[in-house]
Amino acid sequence: MTRYAAPAALLFVVTVAVLALHYTVQRPAHAVPAVTATVPKVKHVKRAAAITRTYVVLRGDSFSSIAVKTHTTVARLERLNPGVSTTALRVGEQITVK
Repeated sequence: MTRYAAPAALLFVVTVAVLALHYTVQRPAHAVPAVTATVPKVKHVKRAAAITRTYVVLRGDSFSSIAVKTHTTVARLERLNPGVSTTALRVGEQITVK
């Protein structure tokens, strides 16, 4: 154990020195806060999700437990996964959740 103490201490000291140097270079003490312009508010338009999310079935999962975990409903899971048997999910199977 003592044979590793000196190299470990040296690595620790070098790491602390590098981090201290890095943060002093990145954030000088005399930095002036940036002035920002006020941007008018933009009306946000709700869009349909373009990304498909999947869930990998784990041991003991059912459609209802997956629905709870992914904050959706069983009916939606059934609609998104028409070829998946709701009573015979397989471990490792990927199902669409959104």
